[in-house]
Amino acid sequence: MASTSAAAAAAEWKVAERKVLVARKPCFGLPTACPTSLPVLLYLRMAQVPFDIHVDTSFPDADHIPYVEFGDCVAFNNEKGGVIEYLKEEKILDLNSKHPSVSPADVLSTKAMVSTWLADALQYELWVVTDGSIAHDIYFSDLPWPIGKILHWKKTRDVKHLLDITKLNAAEKEEEIYQKASAAYDALSLRLGDQVFLFDNSPTDVDALFLGHALFVLNALPDTSVLRGTLQKHENLVNFVEHHKIQLLEESSSSGLGSSPSPSSSSTPRKRASAGQSYKPKPRAKKERTEEEKKFRQRSKYFLAAQLVGVLVFLSLMGGADSSELDDDDGLDYEE
Repeated sequence: MASTSAAAAAAEWKVAERKVLVARKPCFGLPTACPTSLPVLLYLRMAQVPFDIHVDTSFPDADHIPYVEFGDCVAFNNEKGGVIEYLKEEKILDLNSKHPSVSPADVLSTKAMVSTWLADALQYELWVVTDGSIAHDIYFSDLPWPIGKILHWKKTRDVKHLLDITKLNAAEKEEEIYQKASAAYDALSLRLGDQVFLFDNSPTDVDALFLGHALFVLNALPDTSVLRGTLQKHENLVNFVEHHKIQLLEESSSSGLGSSPSPSSSSTPRKRASAGQSYKPKPRAKKERTEEEKKFRQRSKYFLAAQLVGVLVFLSLMGGADSSELDDDDGLDYEE
């Protein structure tokens, strides 16, 4: 069954005239400022796949973003390890297969550093260290202020839980996070040397993941960022970023490999896969698509209404706590 589904998805990829990457909006000079969406965009461009970029703004905290639509298939971020892993596992698009002489263990270990140590450090700076303006511009600027404020506060708490940060160990955890990030940059700099890519002379998924991370760090984080300053100490990594930024974000865009983001596009998934299934064997009739769009519009209204109710309930429970108290986590941090 799995092989049949994979074959059907691979066939759909081949016949689809144009693929669509649904991501979060552009910002800071990047075609998408979302740290999760950017590596997927870069992976597609490294593979020289023509695609359109559509922007999703209605569900800023949705974990299915980014996702790629091709024909009647959808590859969601929250399924099968993410979009890139989905494309690899389904034998649709695997840049790593071009490196038979490279040890898979080397690729996996390098990828693990980027996906854990560097990803954790970026999450820490974006949601815990900075003043919230960067995250607001990326995720919440299209939402009403109270909803955006509460969603930001909730995400900050979630990140602290994920990184196991409490009031008692905050300084120790910060030091640990930055030490791991520095060690990861050292290892990546040594691995890269004076090459164009991390492995041999062509890209892998690790190149896309690291490049997405580094582009965000250098373009979105402030000059005071510890992570940015640590990355800038490695001249070859900075040169790597600048070289591929020109190749993949400027030249590729002008050549039509990835069109400019469309902010007026549908803000919700137009093709939603059922649980555990990403392939749709039959196209929907026009009437059915129209009904589906109506349901998604209605869902958007319910989402905003539910969030507003949540804000009102939260504010009533907090007894009118002001925004400065929210920024200090309302004194409710992790006292277990």
